[in-house]
Amino acid sequence: MSNHAAQSQKASRTSALGPLRQPLFRALWIASVVSNIGTWMQEVGEGWLMTTLTTSPVLVGLLETAVALPMFLLALPAGALADILDRRRILIFTQSWMMVSAVVLGFLTLTGGVTPGLLLLLSFLLSVGAAVNGPAWQASIPDLVPPSELPSAITLGSVGFNVARAIGPAVGGLVIAGFGPWAAFLLNALSFVGVIVVLLSWRREHHESILPAERIAGAMRAGLRYVRYSPPLQAVLIRTAAFMIFASAMWATLPFIARHEMELSPLQFGMLIGSFGTGAVIGAAILAYLRQRVPVNNLIEAATVLFAGLLTTLGFVRMFLPVAAAMFIGGIAWMAMMSSLNTAALTASPSWVRARSTSVYLLVFMGSFAAGGGLWGFAGSRVGMSYTLAIAAVGLIAGLALTLRYRLNTGGGEDLTPSMHWREPVIAFEPHPDRGPVMVTVEYRIQEKKVREFSEAVHELGKIRKRDGAVQWGVFRDVADPERHVETFIVESWAEHMRQHERVTIADKAIEERVYSFHTGPDRPKVTHFVYSD
Repeated sequence: MSNHAAQSQKASRTSALGPLRQPLFRALWIASVVSNIGTWMQEVGEGWLMTTLTTSPVLVGLLETAVALPMFLLALPAGALADILDRRRILIFTQSWMMVSAVVLGFLTLTGGVTPGLLLLLSFLLSVGAAVNGPAWQASIPDLVPPSELPSAITLGSVGFNVARAIGPAVGGLVIAGFGPWAAFLLNALSFVGVIVVLLSWRREHHESILPAERIAGAMRAGLRYVRYSPPLQAVLIRTAAFMIFASAMWATLPFIARHEMELSPLQFGMLIGSFGTGAVIGAAILAYLRQRVPVNNLIEAATVLFAGLLTTLGFVRMFLPVAAAMFIGGIAWMAMMSSLNTAALTASPSWVRARSTSVYLLVFMGSFAAGGGLWGFAGSRVGMSYTLAIAAVGLIAGLALTLRYRLNTGGGEDLTPSMHWREPVIAFEPHPDRGPVMVTVEYRIQEKKVREFSEAVHELGKIRKRDGAVQWGVFRDVADPERHVETFIVESWAEHMRQHERVTIADKAIEERVYSFHTGPDRPKVTHFVYSD
């Protein structure tokens, strides 16, 4: 029994570290860890510099808003770009953009030319690069590893980020104490170089579709439409908003509390954030064990309660060690929550819309974070930090209670691989790709006794049609021939309908086959295509 357990543990470790055997993934993972260390040094430097430039809790809170707002504004177009254009080129551009922004902030700080307004502006610009970078980076992970290693690659990405969270703030605190915030900013700029070098060496295969490229506006509409008709994604978004709007209170108030109420040094401030990151790394290590024994929804409920405990401690305790311990436990809770939400978002999305659905998730995540940053900073200036954090802690518990019915699914139960089973349309002329709208009809013959079951099944199929591109959908019954039912859906253009052929998944095929099983005609249901006649 013990030998079997040892072998299982060895296999688990091998599986967890398997993506690191891929040279490109390994190089990018190492480079991204270094870059994230620089990012956390920058985060500490920005917070510390703002508290040096001003004593206003509102401006300190707005710093978090400046960091989060670009994600809210740019997430969806960034996701559309990442699904349309070469993701490698997008990543090279955004990494270069962030490097330049960090260099400018570093030199302005070094020369004494930085003001609270300039700090907010340059933090905003650096976050613009991160906002465009995020969807492309997430959607590129499947290009770096085999499908069987994708879950492990996602986990390793989270581990790398939180290793950086554990190391970066402490290193940042040392650098700021020894040299000043400008050194942290310039070191962050240097940290982007490794990622850029690896990306330049990546010879990514960019597969061109025979269909015209989607336009940005249309791609954004398609992404939003998919989310609208995807209950699993909607559950992720609701749970994310309910958590982040209140959890953001910690990030919005921590620099002010550490500097002005706990009177910590830069090193101690970095150590506080490092405690949080260390907890997140430990959380990642035990998460696989917990997921085998605790349902994911129970796990995020426990994580929410623990994070509410962190907010309460931060609100009323001013001793370094108890607060550091609470930050450590909060880091474990944060990792459990973020990993569960991120996995649920990715496993609910097929490849054609993965960057867009990820961008909507990031939009809700960072939009809630941005709104919370301003809200809790303003509240802190009015009622004090203790009451502000107490209100946020109560809000976390209330949000949990109100969203219990939105259950997460991280098991990836549905097969979202493209089925490619739709037959090519029978056409006498080739419509222009932009010609439209296009109306598609599917004719069924349904026995009277099966009408109710057919209706339930076809309406479920209708949600899939709308999710994958239909702007209108309906099913009609012939009053002259009661067994004749006609399903009708309308798509914006001929090209968009042909994209529907590529979007149907194996899970969708099973639902479609169930609908077709009610058909009693001698052949399969008849499918007819109509193009709008000018």
